[in-house]
Amino acid sequence: MSNQPPLAAADLQKTQQGNQVARTPEQTLVGFMNQPAMKSQLAAALPRHMTADRMIRIVTTEIRKTPALAQCDQSSFIGAVVQCSQLGLEPGGALGHAYLLPFGNGRAKSGQSNVQLIIGYRGMIDLARRSGQIVSLSARVVRAGDEFSFEYGLEENLIHRPGENEDAEITHVYAVARLKDGGTQFEVMTTGQVNKVKAQSKASGNGPWVTHWEEMAKKTVIRRLFKYLPVSIEMQKAVVLDEKAESDIDQDNASVLSAEYSVLDNAPGE
Repeated sequence: MSNQPPLAAADLQKTQQGNQVARTPEQTLVGFMNQPAMKSQLAAALPRHMTADRMIRIVTTEIRKTPALAQCDQSSFIGAVVQCSQLGLEPGGALGHAYLLPFGNGRAKSGQSNVQLIIGYRGMIDLARRSGQIVSLSARVVRAGDEFSFEYGLEENLIHRPGENEDAEITHVYAVARLKDGGTQFEVMTTGQVNKVKAQSKASGNGPWVTHWEEMAKKTVIRRLFKYLPVSIEMQKAVVLDEKAESDIDQDNASVLSAEYSVLDNAPGE
């Protein structure tokens, strides 16, 4: 896994010199992503189960789906793609692993909007699957009318029996992890607690918080649960990046603390 900084926007400008055919920002960015130097950098960052060509195809699709990405600061965009590559996650709504979203005006040195990497709850579970200390991980919502109770303390317990109304209002969201040593850890949040996290996010008014609230709520409670579990370096970096993205702090300044190596398996049905 490479720690090299993303290619600078100046490199992109150099590639445009001598090009007599006017190209759209989308064409320019896609062309830059396909250059050997960029492919080499992505290949060095990606884990073995992914290729640079596949990542570029996925990113190209995201640019076409969200043209505003091509108008953002190029270094910011490349940095977000490299971060996504280092985590081995595929951006876009197809898998719900991660999202590339434009944010703000003038935050980048170029005066353009920045691109932020937002990690989805399925991305969290996918990262968790690559460990060995956690047997299963699941996240679920609780709706009005469900039988639901939980208690913390010396004898922690959680009971959830879903009702028949799948359209009832969501009241809680929870995540449960079964550990390799036989233990179980869970975390519960109310919708009010989740919405407080949403309110602090730069993406509260657009992106997955608007289109996929339930998935973002699950991701939020999983992220909180991971603070009590043995997690991998990748997982800890993902949590740090995600918390930075939810706040108003640039992801470039995210720090990563040391942690144990572990991984999670997906729970059945997740």
